[in-house]
Amino acid sequence: MAPALDLETEALGVLRRVFGYDAFRGDQREIIEHVSGGGDALVLMPTGGGKSLCYQIPALVRAGTAVVISPLIALMQDQVDALRALGARADFLNSTLDFDTRRAVEASFLAGDLDLLYLAPEALGTPGVQRLLDRGNIALFAIDEAHCVSQWGHDFRPDYLALSMLHERWPNVPRIALTATATSATHAEIAKRLQLEGARHFVASFDRPNIQYRIVPKNEPRRQLLHLLRTEHAGDAGIVYCLSRASVEKIAEFLVENGITALPYHAGLDARTRAANQSRFLREDGLVMVATIAFGMGIDKPDVRFVAHLDLPKSVEGYYQETGRAGRDGLPSTAWLAYGLQDVVQQRKLIDGSEGDLAHRRNLAAHLDAMLALCETVECRRVQLLAYFGQQSGPCGNCDTCLAPPESWDGTIAAQKLLSTVLRLHRERGQRFGATQSIDILLGKKTDKVTQHRHDQLSVFGIGTELSESEWRAVVRQLLAQGLLAVEGDYGTLALTEASKAVLSKQREVKLRREPERVATAKAARSRGGAGAAAATQLPPEAAPVFERLRAWRAATAKEQGVPAYVIFHDATLRQIAAESPKTLAALSTVSGVGEAKLAKFGQQILDTLSAGQD
Repeated sequence: MAPALDLETEALGVLRRVFGYDAFRGDQREIIEHVSGGGDALVLMPTGGGKSLCYQIPALVRAGTAVVISPLIALMQDQVDALRALGARADFLNSTLDFDTRRAVEASFLAGDLDLLYLAPEALGTPGVQRLLDRGNIALFAIDEAHCVSQWGHDFRPDYLALSMLHERWPNVPRIALTATATSATHAEIAKRLQLEGARHFVASFDRPNIQYRIVPKNEPRRQLLHLLRTEHAGDAGIVYCLSRASVEKIAEFLVENGITALPYHAGLDARTRAANQSRFLREDGLVMVATIAFGMGIDKPDVRFVAHLDLPKSVEGYYQETGRAGRDGLPSTAWLAYGLQDVVQQRKLIDGSEGDLAHRRNLAAHLDAMLALCETVECRRVQLLAYFGQQSGPCGNCDTCLAPPESWDGTIAAQKLLSTVLRLHRERGQRFGATQSIDILLGKKTDKVTQHRHDQLSVFGIGTELSESEWRAVVRQLLAQGLLAVEGDYGTLALTEASKAVLSKQREVKLRREPERVATAKAARSRGGAGAAAATQLPPEAAPVFERLRAWRAATAKEQGVPAYVIFHDATLRQIAAESPKTLAALSTVSGVGEAKLAKFGQQILDTLSAGQD
């Protein structure tokens, strides 16, 4: 093993020469030195925190080829293109390659002509690939998206379970497993299944301070989404998540009809359409992708300005992973979720009808309970989110509950009235109904359904007029979230739980959340603006048009080379160039993100673009 000082010097040299950065962030230096020196590592670091450098720099420092295990066949080409743009020798082996191309990649690996080789986990399980690796010189194994090994996680991939064989077959090759999402339980499961208990574990803060977390009650969610996009994110790139394929199609059509460029992505589309839509999202500015959770893992697009959820995520881990796709460049971004009573009912029904044993259903219910707690909290969203991952923080001042604090009110009497209604329907009439019928009874509404079943003769009829229909729906939603109500059957009827008895017998107080008036969005819109405004933040006025010229040059160059724009340069690099307006290649080389290869390839074009605007 090389001395630590030599490793540090060499790693820092690669960081500057290849990637164009002057200093490491957070734990990067320690992780890189450890892996470069031959040590195993398990790295938990948020999206946008610089995980890739933790294996890419050791790959360039150590002798041999780094083998990167990635579940993202559709993105391997982009990952390789990004590395090649930096001057690294990278390639991939997957099922998309023809015979001749595959043989050429294998020959490059055996000849030692590759710094990094990307493989899918299922490919690694084949005898042919294993024999190929036996014949080459492996610098290290990098296991990306390592949470996929967790069987109860949100992105489980069965092929990841076989990756324990890396240590068994190649015991002397260092391994680094990386993920952006893991509770303490998932963390322990990753370590156990990948045989990394003895590795050094690095856990960075999961905080993403540039993301503003907002959860709003559903009230015509399509219109709410449209308002968000028009007032705060006009022209911005973003992702909208929906639970079903049908919802994805309808929301994408709705956005297009309202003048927003949007594309659908779900497993029901043919592979060619999915690939084309993903490619457009990565390569075009200001495009909105409407998708199921099948989309997004490994997406390296840095300028996603918002992630919106129109359905309740199944777990906090899934929510964090999905919202983390916003703002990878560090600029202000929005994580927005519309959440309503029907979401709770639907998720409870899905759990009750899910395959698996009782322990599995309890695990799903625990995940949902944590997600509901995040939605219903009157405290800072970020404090609650980080606490889920075992990390402490203070109020952030940049989430909806900090910007417009909700009230907590004594909902004991309201809860008793609602639970009494459900009880009387069942005990006196032998009937079960959904939330709407109970609310109509409490409000004293003589609907056809109420009069037909003579529910207007119940003692609880009309005793709840102090609350509006929307307020009663919030009460139902929160009682479900607290386990004081249950959902039963295919029709989502309400039923009491064991915990209901304590409320009805006045032995338990019920605290509920009252939604504040949302007047803070205009403030958020002014601070964020659309694509142009977001891109031009932190720029002096005279530099804004320079930045736009550089963006236009980058777009044309990326199209010509058939790669995403961020492969050429990130917005942050272009902003610094626009602000400093370097006149020489030497001055340009000092800009963050301009390494030697990019300076040689694009340096003169940038200088020409800058000077063209001064003519």
